[in-house]
Amino acid sequence: MSSALDSHLAGLASALVPYRQVAGDKLARWGTELAALLVDGGRMLVAGNGGSAAEAQHLAAELVGKLREDRRPLSAIALTAETSSLTAIGNDYGFDEVFARQVHAHGRPGDVLLLMSTSGRSTNLLAAAEAGAVAGLRVLAFTGQSPNPLAELCSDVLAVPSPDPQVVQELHLVSVHVLCEHIDMALPSLSARRPALSSLGRSS
Repeated sequence: MSSALDSHLAGLASALVPYRQVAGDKLARWGTELAALLVDGGRMLVAGNGGSAAEAQHLAAELVGKLREDRRPLSAIALTAETSSLTAIGNDYGFDEVFARQVHAHGRPGDVLLLMSTSGRSTNLLAAAEAGAVAGLRVLAFTGQSPNPLAELCSDVLAVPSPDPQVVQELHLVSVHVLCEHIDMALPSLSARRPALSSLGRSS
């Protein structure tokens, strides 16, 4: 086994116990709350930079598609994925506004904005958090160690207790999957509140 692998796995292992302590109840609570929002027609907006952008798209895909069992699609938009809007906003308004402007366009009061950042210091995510608060969204974040500027702007944060950005990013992906698992677990008790997927779009 290589020393690089040993070192990486040691860093990941050292973060697992403190991560479990901060993530367990929080992800369960977020999942239940998000399931209720999404079943009632609410929307999740999600964003990040670099590897966190890929994880934002991964989360949106799990909700619009499925995690395990088939279910109705849930509304989630990754603000990193629409390249024409992203580049147009960056060109016309600057990179700091690429997410904030989309939040104002797509977010509705009561929706959720989830921001992912290993550092918690990305200026475009800070601007997005401020835009979300102004627009009446509930703003959540996955970050690295706190305190950090993004955590201070959000109504709630899951801060991974590791100084290593790679470990933080890996545990953000775990958080994505566990969050989606909790959303799916909460859906059966809420399903009667919305029409079944099989009945949508059918004429009487």
